[in-house]
Amino acid sequence: MLTLKNTLETDVLVIGGGIGGLCAAISAAQGGAKVIVLEKANSRRSGSGATGNDHFTCYYPKAHGNDMAPILKELLDSMLGLCHDTRLSVRFLERSISIADKWHEWGINMKPFGDDYVFMGHAFPNRPRIFLKYDGHNQKQVLTAQAKKAGAVILNHHPVLDLLRNDEGITGALALDMSGKEPSYTVVRAKKVIIATGAASRLYPPAGTPGWLFNTAFCPSCTGAAQAQSWRIGAKLVNMELPNRHAGPKYFSRAGKSTWIGVYRYPDGKLLGPFVTKATREVGDITCDVWNSAYSDVLMNGRGPAYIDCTGTGPEDMKFMRAGMISEGLGALLDYMDDKGIDPSKHGVEFMQYEPHLIGRGLEIDINGETSVHGLYAAGDMVGNFRSDISGAAVWGWMEGEHAAANLESGSLVEAEKSEWAQERMAYYDSFLTRPSGAHWKEAALGLQQIMGDYAAAGPHRVRSETLLCAGLKYLADLRRNAEANVKAANAHELLRAVEAFELMDNGEVIMHAARERKESRGMHQRSDYTFTNPLLSDKFLTVRKENGNVITEWRQRWSA
Repeated sequence: MLTLKNTLETDVLVIGGGIGGLCAAISAAQGGAKVIVLEKANSRRSGSGATGNDHFTCYYPKAHGNDMAPILKELLDSMLGLCHDTRLSVRFLERSISIADKWHEWGINMKPFGDDYVFMGHAFPNRPRIFLKYDGHNQKQVLTAQAKKAGAVILNHHPVLDLLRNDEGITGALALDMSGKEPSYTVVRAKKVIIATGAASRLYPPAGTPGWLFNTAFCPSCTGAAQAQSWRIGAKLVNMELPNRHAGPKYFSRAGKSTWIGVYRYPDGKLLGPFVTKATREVGDITCDVWNSAYSDVLMNGRGPAYIDCTGTGPEDMKFMRAGMISEGLGALLDYMDDKGIDPSKHGVEFMQYEPHLIGRGLEIDINGETSVHGLYAAGDMVGNFRSDISGAAVWGWMEGEHAAANLESGSLVEAEKSEWAQERMAYYDSFLTRPSGAHWKEAALGLQQIMGDYAAAGPHRVRSETLLCAGLKYLADLRRNAEANVKAANAHELLRAVEAFELMDNGEVIMHAARERKESRGMHQRSDYTFTNPLLSDKFLTVRKENGNVITEWRQRWSA
């Protein structure tokens, strides 16, 4: 049985030491708040931005002009734009360049080509380019140093297990302290909580290597914790039924396809798309941003595989591409290609569509970044009504830190550890450690992936239906009940992996409830019993929450600018 070793107090608690969490911590601390950051791993090397990035969505009047409208249109039409509340997008764009300025001042090279910002990649020919090209290989180390400099306390190896609240709103969080030899519980009482735990990977079987749980394109330790923990305390989630699928090199699950300077081709040499005949570092081939399912489609119709062809890319651009891959955190991919003698200037590289995951799907936030639970904010990949990946996490994290620090009087410190919910959850996690014998966490995790793949599958070429989703909910409930009764954790590491499996089960349940309610086909949510896209739902979002044990789904209008 674990003991409650520490009870801490702070003004602002930040959950997650990724891009959004660190920017929130810096901002809140600079605003005069006492800040604690709880991080599952180590903030210097954690999350989907752990090893770098090279594109930052941004509006820059000097390059784009004083009219933001064309840039907003490009954002909403991009691969990021499906689930945006427009007024959130406008606020993000208004603040985006100020965060790029701060990052550059701190030592993240946002101007690798000289004295000004340069925009390239993920772009149509002759259209505005909205993605700032930068060198983010050191971004986590720099942001960690800045958070500490601002006065934030970072507690690494402290994954949060549950959010704590009362009738007035958020009160803190329950964490697992894995920083020492013996694990224990820590409760942090807080006036405000900013949750920034990243995307949800490992929901579905890995497309490239089924059975290898951690071969994913995004951080495998990001398991939808924010969605699960917020769901359990009644917060609204939005757009959870609309899955995402990314793409990259076949079997070698590494995202960053816009860093490649090449064109996509069929095996006979014909181009996949109509946009460019020769890729450049400024534009590239945007075909697979537009035709997201291309790599799967060409396998299913027999015309594939699809290849990225860089043979027309000159030596200087190839050198530029390799540097970009370092910025993007693709060093392992470069090492592998060098070791195996794979030269993209001579050899086509097959691409594939990766498994579904949740990014830009999750907690609903308002114009200040606050969720439906008073005092609880959300920043980054698990926000459901806005998405812009690294830059979205940075900008919204910063704005939420500002708002939280400026509104501390609307929160209060209470003895959160004494709540019935906190006591119940500590007993729940103890049960996995104190059980004399039982099943391994991997059995639960693999069982979940099988159920999600069979009964809540994402397109293309796979469909959902009322009968499949109902069966999936039944089987998922069976899996949860059996896992809760039988999983045994031999140590803190196995307990954490079991916790992640149950977080993913929560996400799977929400996805299925929302998918049942969306009685149409849209994007990769394909219904065999509702095969059409309903235009009456085009400007509406679907929210899901739990209240007194009941699942409540509601439709609302998309928020305009």
